[in-house]
Parts: sequence; structure tokens; C-alpha cells
Amino acid sequence: MEIKRCGSRPSGKGPAEYFTGQSGWILCLTPPIPRVRSGLVRFEPGARTAWHTHPLGQTLFVVSGAGRVQSWGGLVREIKGGNVVWIPPNEKHWHGAAPTTSMVHVATQEALDGKHVVWMEHVNDEQYKAPVGG
Repeated sequence: MEIKRCGSRPSGKGPAEYFTGQSGWILCLTPPIPRVRSGLVRFEPGARTAWHTHPLGQTLFVVSGAGRVQSWGGLVREIKGGNVVWIPPNEKHWHGAAPTTSMVHVATQEALDGKHVVWMEHVNDEQYKAPVGG
């Protein structure tokens, strides 16, 4: 058994190449080369990921706050603390905070041939501000 003490693991800002706005800090929760990768991400209001896919899918556990998630061609959906979101393999999607509320989530995804994520274009303001439905 190994215990990682608070403050003993590095964290960093979400890179502008993959995030819009202040993603806050990303803390990797798993060792650096595992098949399963998990991270705790804090999004400031309005911050979000770029469009992306995961070869074996992704699970989001919303720890606190309110956010949004959308699959390509689908409705923008609201998510809140306690919600669990499953995104199937290769489904193009984005997720982030609500416009006026921060959100913290744990994102977990499994690698296929060493790849956890495929990043794509940024979510534009029109896509982000679409009415919430579903």
C-alpha cells in the first residue's frame, strides 16, 4: 500500500492548447504511466475543455459546483456535484464549468495502445452558450 500525502504530488494549469478559460489546477491522481489515468480538475466559471475523444471512454465524477457537458451534435447538459457522467469510446465531447459557477470533477479514462485522449478544436462561445437542455 502506498499513501500520497497532501501536497506531495505535482499539479499544474490546464494547457491553453486544450482548455478555454481558467481550468484551475489539474492534479494527476494515478502514477504517470498506468493504463488507467485519473485526474482532479477545477474549472473556474466559463472554463472548459476543447472537443476531444477517449479511445475507451471516460467517466466524470462531479465533486462540487455546476458545469456543462455536450456530445457532438447533442444538447448542452447541466451537471452538478454528485453526478456521474459516462462518455462512450470515441464520442466527441467537451465538459467544463457553468458560466457563473466553478466546477470540480474527477476524470478517469483508460488507455488504448498508450493513448488516453485525442484533442480537437476549441469549443467556441456560441457552442458553449447554447441553451441547456435534456
